[in-house]
Amino acid sequence: MGTANKICSLGRRIYRFAASVSGVIALFIILWGCTTNNFNAGAIAWKTYSNSRYGFEFPYPSNWTSLAASENGDGIAFISPQNNSVEIRGWASHQLPNDRESLKKIKSNFQTTQGVSGVLIVEVDRQAGSMTLTLTQSQVKYYLQGRSKSQEFQNYYRLFYYIAQQYRISKF
Repeated sequence: MGTANKICSLGRRIYRFAASVSGVIALFIILWGCTTNNFNAGAIAWKTYSNSRYGFEFPYPSNWTSLAASENGDGIAFISPQNNSVEIRGWASHQLPNDRESLKKIKSNFQTTQGVSGVLIVEVDRQAGSMTLTLTQSQVKYYLQGRSKSQEFQNYYRLFYYIAQQYRISKF
């Protein structure tokens, strides 16, 4: 299995799409991620999850079901009513001192509509596809991840991307 990296220039932003699968699936996902298909967020009824411990929020489709919130209050996960293998997960944690050095090596490639810069990574293997956004502010690392089975990932890519754009940090 090789790793395929593709740089897609969409407007003024450059995104790195990483996929570690072989053959046509990797090529399809990478090319699909570079297309300019419109996502109609207005066609979806939204709710907003707000985390009071770390001060972040993100929208999610109102018909998605939340899993039990973590006991320590660091985040939550939502699953699709049509397919319980599709999930959106948001959480945060205080970063450890040695995390700061490793994160500096990864260049920022994404900006939320709030103006917070971060790293967006798309990974697809034979079982699953995921889009993970990592934002770092002060001593906190914020995460948002959308996951699905790899063969269904292209159906959820735009939804996950839209939610990542709308992620907000209230302490920003």
